[in-house]
Amino acid sequence: MMHAWRPPGFGSRSAVALVGLTCTMAVAQCGYARLPGGLTINFPGFSGNPMPESELRQRVAVPEGFFINVYATGIENARLLRFTPAGDLLVSSPRTGTVWLIGRDTDGDGLADGQRKLLTGLHQPHGLALHDGWLYVAETTAVARVRFDAAGGTVSGTPERIVTGLPDGGNHWTRTVDVGPDGKLYVSVGSSCNVCIEADKRRAAILRYEADGSGEQIFATGLRNAVDFEWQPGTGALYATDNGRDLLGDDFPPCEFNRVIEGGFYGWPFANGNRIPDPDLGAGREAQIAASLPPAHGFAAHTAPLGMTFYRRPAGTAVAAFPPEYDGVAFVALHGSWNRSRKIGYEVVALRFAPDGSIGEHPFVTGFLRNDRVYGRPVDVAVGPDGALYVSDDFTGQIYRVAHGTAARGDAASAVTPHDDPLAGLDATALEQTAARGAALWRANDCERCHIVGQAAGDAYKPLQALAARYTIASLAALLRTPPSPMPTNQLTAEQRHDLAVYLLRTYR
Repeated sequence: MMHAWRPPGFGSRSAVALVGLTCTMAVAQCGYARLPGGLTINFPGFSGNPMPESELRQRVAVPEGFFINVYATGIENARLLRFTPAGDLLVSSPRTGTVWLIGRDTDGDGLADGQRKLLTGLHQPHGLALHDGWLYVAETTAVARVRFDAAGGTVSGTPERIVTGLPDGGNHWTRTVDVGPDGKLYVSVGSSCNVCIEADKRRAAILRYEADGSGEQIFATGLRNAVDFEWQPGTGALYATDNGRDLLGDDFPPCEFNRVIEGGFYGWPFANGNRIPDPDLGAGREAQIAASLPPAHGFAAHTAPLGMTFYRRPAGTAVAAFPPEYDGVAFVALHGSWNRSRKIGYEVVALRFAPDGSIGEHPFVTGFLRNDRVYGRPVDVAVGPDGALYVSDDFTGQIYRVAHGTAARGDAASAVTPHDDPLAGLDATALEQTAARGAALWRANDCERCHIVGQAAGDAYKPLQALAARYTIASLAALLRTPPSPMPTNQLTAEQRHDLAVYLLRTYR
């Protein structure tokens, strides 16, 4: 749809200072602020608390048959991921100028076997690639490479910057690098602005180089901020995520998933989405808009798709491999919104390609956003040698592991099984008294309205069953402290949450 009105000047560079000031104010005032014309900033903050295993299980949802656990923690500003041939995981941390090496899981407990800094002192390192014994690192203004021994997890020598002079400054400073099927380097460079005509043609583009950094070419243009890209197995087609522009309202324009071809122009800054003229710069650019390539798939506006990967089944025995129907599925990390009155995104989605070429989007890892509060921000996704999916989170500094089946979870020993009785520690009298207090709280808070057949209509009915197989008293009380959507928040005390949890575990076993 077209937006007929906008606050004057909000498409131009002159708005940057105003928006920056307002962002600062928003952060200082709980992350929410109104801009002229009813536009809003609803900022999630720069970092949050790491989630312990118990909280992760309660808060974050994955499809039935899958399990999620914390694989590694303490990786400040964890961004892009790259598995080595030996099974170690490389993680970039632009804020600290560091590339981390997360030790492979050798004992099968679903946890990393240690972590250490592999490279330090880099200039905002982001994208990572491995090729012919080299580790490539994309910095803001350069691409560096260093000799890397995968077996030992070590580098030798000092990083050599084989590409220099990439454009610096502006809104989008991250750079991503990968090696294509042709053995050449591909580097994405985001725009300097929200919407503008760039002086440097390498911005809002994907560039291509020889493996030694020579022979710079502009491969594709009109990509406002293609944070990640990968070649589809089977077809060899290149796909990239792309972030749509801001300050045009809550629901426009869409973020994008593009099939990128050499010489392709993808619309920015003259068009958004499927060739919709930009209200600031679209006028008089009809020919360029008509020639632009529409996205292969549109995400909801402001969801901020960043890292992506296609699911490739590892060779040999993969203890945590996904079912065959996931082969070739594209997983995309949606980092989440800031320029929206209600937050959106903050999840990992699965994109399925239909025979007719259409792409369906399905939630896969959700729960990092509850009642407009952020608990995590997925950045990148990578398939490990065990077949599990690994997710980086720059908000909490954690790496999560999503495995299928009964493959080891890091907290498996403490998980509640159907044979455990979470009420076993209470004697009969204490159980009766506590459950009675919990029942009174159940009635006082009108819980029947959503959980009892006949009290709730249609989709509002949320049955409770088999709670004792999934929760302890403590874990269920913790869930009541920060209830998942659509459960309403409450003002219960810790003792009241304990009593209600006992009642629920006794009644809905």
